[in-house]
Amino acid sequence: MNIRVLGLIAVLAGGVAAAQTPPAPPADGAPDSAQRHSQHAAMLAACDADIKSLCADQSGRRVMRCLHKNGAQLSSGCKSALPMRHPPTNTSPAPST
Repeated sequence: MNIRVLGLIAVLAGGVAAAQTPPAPPADGAPDSAQRHSQHAAMLAACDADIKSLCADQSGRRVMRCLHKNGAQLSSGCKSALPMRHPPTNTSPAPST
């Protein structure tokens, strides 16, 4: 009987330890939720003046669309803070030689 109790305690302790282990990072290298939130907050701070001047009438996801639509008019800080998977459009083309 004592062996069964000890075995049950060991199983329960192992389950508690596993529950307290933080989740592994995504296998594809994508940032976790906290990292995405931090990156988004940094982007909003870098683009604050651009949002107020170019996208004041927008909210939610429309703000990002507006920033990308007005890519040529964005400040350099805002351009560098935008996610690379969605580079700004409507930027002035490189001069052809």
